[in-house]
Amino acid sequence: MAVVKKNNKNNSRRGLELNSMIAKKNALVIQNEKEFDRVVKKVEMLMNKGSMHISEEEFAEIRRLSLAAQEYENNKYTIDPPKTLEGIIEWIMYQQRLKQKDMASALGISDTKLSMVMCGKQKPDVVLLKSLHEKYGVNAEILLSVV
Repeated sequence: MAVVKKNNKNNSRRGLELNSMIAKKNALVIQNEKEFDRVVKKVEMLMNKGSMHISEEEFAEIRRLSLAAQEYENNKYTIDPPKTLEGIIEWIMYQQRLKQKDMASALGISDTKLSMVMCGKQKPDVVLLKSLHEKYGVNAEILLSVV
C-alpha cells in the first residue's frame, strides 16, 4: 500500500513474506473455502483447550495451521488502495490509530482545515500534501493524481 510509512510497509511486508515462507516450508496450502473452514475449526478446537493444556506439538500445529490460513486470506482477500485524498487520509488514520484532531496536529494544520478537506469543502494546499508525503510516505504522484 503506498499510503503507509515506508518502514512500516517494509516491516509488514517482511513479516508477511516470513510467514509465507514458514507456511510453504510446512507444506500446508489451503486451496478452497472448505479447506479453510476445516483449518479454522481445527485451530479453534486446539485453542479452546487453553494455553495451559496444550502440548508443544499442538502449539506447533496451531502455528502451522494459522500461518496457512493467513496465507490463504492474504491471497484471496485483497484490499484495493484508496483512490481519493479523503480515503488516503482515512487509511493513514486507521493504520496509525489516530483521531482526526491528532492527524491534523501531526500534519501541522488545524482541525477545521482537515475537516473541510475531508468533507470536500476545501481543496488541500501544498502544506497538507507535503506533510502527507514527508510524514507518512505517501507517494507524491499519487497525491497529485487524486487532487
